[in-house]
Amino acid sequence: MSDLKKYVEKQLNDPEFRAEYEASETEYQLTRALIAARNDSNLTQKELAARSGVRQSNISRIENGSCSPTVDTLQALAKGMGMRLKIEFQPVAHPASVSARAGDVPYKHQA
Repeated sequence: MSDLKKYVEKQLNDPEFRAEYEASETEYQLTRALIAARNDSNLTQKELAARSGVRQSNISRIENGSCSPTVDTLQALAKGMGMRLKIEFQPVAHPASVSARAGDVPYKHQA
């Protein structure tokens, strides 16, 4: 494990740090997904800008996490890469639902 990973793991014990870290997860996933899709398309930021109509400086800001793009911008970028944008909602795993204690009976709401 790298020193950075060890440091982050230790910091995650701090509730404030953990909350901020988890809050930034979506933006991190977005930037990683955009960079990966652009690289998979063998496009530079400049080439993607020309194909999508999104300025290269804006693509750079999105990829370095300094701005949050609109859905319209993401759709233009996807189109420029010959892709479609897919957004999905996923359930959040709650500690109680992930590993219920032995002997606990799940609550079932009755209408």
